Amino acid sequence: MPICAPSIPDAPIAPFILALALLSSTHGEAWGAERATGQSSAMERLVKARTAGAPATPQGPAEIPPPDPALKRRAFDAMVKRKADPKLAEQARAAQARAAKALAAEQEAMSARLHQALGLAPPDGASTPRPASANAPAKAWVPVLFASSSMPLETLRTYAGQLERVGGVIAFRGVPGGLTRMGPMAELTARMLRLDPGCEGPACTMRNVQVVIDPILFRQHGIVRVPALAMVPGDPTQPYCEREDENAPRAAHLVLGDAALSGLLDEYGRLGGKEEVRDASARLAGR
Repeated sequence: MPICAPSIPDAPIAPFILALALLSSTHGEAWGAERATGQSSAMERLVKARTAGAPATPQGPAEIPPPDPALKRRAFDAMVKRKADPKLAEQARAAQARAAKALAAEQEAMSARLHQALGLAPPDGASTPRPASANAPAKAWVPVLFASSSMPLETLRTYAGQLERVGGVIAFRGVPGGLTRMGPMAELTARMLRLDPGCEGPACTMRNVQVVIDPILFRQHGIVRVPALAMVPGDPTQPYCEREDENAPRAAHLVLGDAALSGLLDEYGRLGGKEEVRDASARLAGR
């Protein structure tokens, strides 16, 4: 016998189910309308906030008006008639003098530190060596070796070691790259005079040899090739701007050639300068 259940609820329950369906439909429609209203209110508030935060249109003139000629004349007359305060002027001059003095002291200190860093000056507290020309006796002839920065560094170092024994001087015509670039010349001088070629810094021991840059000395002796040796009477280290060109002391002879200092001195004596080279030759030989 087949068993089945009725597909339609009993009659007493049907009205209750129908009422629930109607109530659900009405509540959903009301919630949707409320949500739409909330979104519309939020959008309106956003639009109002953006409108309120917009920058206001700038007020005032767009450009500076030209000054009135009468106003300009009044300002000019006031500047002309203004009386200077002597006290303020004196304070300004004193401040300018102090600034110039402080700048000169700073430049001197920077120059000293630069020379120490390149090894051209002894460290602070160290004894300063005497000039190379002080090694020569009074009223003597000083050996001057004319050199160039194009010469090999080892050759320059060898001559520096030999000239130190006789109180000689190394002379250059000019500075590589011009007088505005002293750095390369200072570095070359430091490398040439360092007793230890591997030493770096201001604490390195330097040879007691005077190095001068003197184009007048080159022109006086007609130097066209280097190395060249001349026995100059007096002090060849005197700045050329402080001596007369025509009356400056000159060597009687000139020896050219890349040879040892002893050979250059011997050749100078053979040319007739035995008296000039006697002291230098003796000191070089250790006598």
